[in-house]
Amino acid sequence: MTPHAAAAKATRVRWMILAILFIVTTINYADRATIAIAGPELKKLLGLTPVQMGFVFSAFAWSYVLAQLPGGWLLDRFGSKVTYFFSIFLWSAFTMMMGGVGFFTGAAAVTVLFALRLLIGVAEAPSFPGNSRLASAWFPTSERGTAAAIFNSAQYFATVLFAPLMGWLVHSLGWQSVFYVMGGLGILVSLVWLKTVYGPRDHPRINAAELDYIAAGGALVDLESKDKAAATQELDTWSCIRQLLASRMLLGVYIGQYCINTLTYFFLTWFPVYLVTERHMTILKAGFVAALPAVAGFLGGVLGGVISDRMIKSGRSLSAARKTPIVCGMLLAMSMIVCNYVQADWVVVMVMSLAFFGKGIGALGWAVVADTSPREAGGMSGALFNTFGNTAGITTPIVIGYILQATGSFAGALVFVGANAAVAILCYLLMVGEIKRFEFGTPVLRDIGPDAPATPSRSAA
Repeated sequence: MTPHAAAAKATRVRWMILAILFIVTTINYADRATIAIAGPELKKLLGLTPVQMGFVFSAFAWSYVLAQLPGGWLLDRFGSKVTYFFSIFLWSAFTMMMGGVGFFTGAAAVTVLFALRLLIGVAEAPSFPGNSRLASAWFPTSERGTAAAIFNSAQYFATVLFAPLMGWLVHSLGWQSVFYVMGGLGILVSLVWLKTVYGPRDHPRINAAELDYIAAGGALVDLESKDKAAATQELDTWSCIRQLLASRMLLGVYIGQYCINTLTYFFLTWFPVYLVTERHMTILKAGFVAALPAVAGFLGGVLGGVISDRMIKSGRSLSAARKTPIVCGMLLAMSMIVCNYVQADWVVVMVMSLAFFGKGIGALGWAVVADTSPREAGGMSGALFNTFGNTAGITTPIVIGYILQATGSFAGALVFVGANAAVAILCYLLMVGEIKRFEFGTPVLRDIGPDAPATPSRSAA
C-alpha cells in the first residue's frame, strides 16, 4: 500500500478532539466574561468605583497567573484528560456560586465576589496549557497553526454566541441568572470531556494510518499516553523554569503574549462598560454590539492559523509562517486608537471590529508554544507562557480603572491597549529570532523508581 493510499484511509479523530477543545474553550471564555456582562448591574448594586471595579475584574487573573505553574505540573504529572476534567468542573461550579453574591451586602458582597473570582482563576489555570499539550500530541506541525488558531478563536466565538444571550439574561431575568446558566452548562461539558478525550495512542477510534500520519508530521503522540516512561520520572521544576526563562526565543514569546493579552482582557472586562458608559448604550444593546467585533476576531483567528499553515506547506520557514500573521495582525489591532477621534457608534463598532480582526490574526501564540515547547515539559512551558500572558489580566483592568478615574474617559485606555500591540510587534521582530523546538541543556527529568540513580537521567533529555 502506498503512503498516499494509507493516508487516504486514515481516520480524522484529531479534528473531533479539536472540536471538543473549541467547545470547552468557548465555555471557558464565556465564564470569564460573565462578570463583564453583569458588571454594570453589579457596579450599581454594590456602589463600586471604577478602581474597585478594576480590582474585581482583575481578581480572576491574580489567581489564574499564580496557579499556572502548579497547573502545568499537574498536566505533566497526571495528563490532560484528568487534570482538565477537574478544571472544567470546578470553574463551572464556582461560576454558579457567583449567582449567590446577591444574598450578601456591602463589604461582604464584594469580598465573596472577589473570592469566587479568585477560585475560578485557580480552577481555569490548566486549561490553555492543556490545549497546547493536546495540540502538540494530536497535530502535525503543518496543521498545528490552524488547530491552535481554532481553539484560541473560541474566545471570540464565546462573545458571539453568549454575549447576546447573557445580555438578554441580565435584562430579562436579572444578573444572577447569567452565573447559574453558564455554570450549569460548564458542568455538563465537563462530563462530555471525560467520555471523549484521550491521547492519540489511547483513543479507541483512531486507526494506525492516522497515528502514523500525525507522528511522521511531528506530533508528540506519546505525550498523553497512559503507559509512557515519564510516569516513573519526575520533573526538576526549578531547573526547568530557569532554562526556559534563559531562552531569548521563549522569553520574547512570553512577553509578546503579555502584550497581546492586554487586548484580550480589555475586551473581556472593560469593553462592555465602554459601550455603556462612554457610548451610552443599554446593557442589552451592548451585549449584541460586543458580538460584532467578536465575529471579526473569530474570523481573523481562524484565518491567521490557515495563512500560517499554508505558508509552511508552500515552503516558507516556520519562523516566517508564524511571525508574519502576528506582526500584520498587531498592526491592524492598533487601529482601535482611532475610536478616540470619531463620534458615530457605527464607526466605532467598525473600527473595533477591524482591531479585533487583527488581534485574531495575530493570536498565534499557542501555535508557537506547541512548536517550541520541550518534549519533557510541554505543560510547564505552556504554563510559563500563560503566566506571562495572563499577568495582563491583572494589570489591564487595574491600569484602565486608574486611567478612567483620573481622566473620566476611555481615550487614554485605548492608547494604552494599542501601545501594547506595538510592543508585541517589537518582541517578535527583535527578540524571538528563529522559532524552533527548545531543548534543555541540562536534563530535567529524574527517575523516581526504586532503582533510580542519584542524578537526573540523561536518557530523558
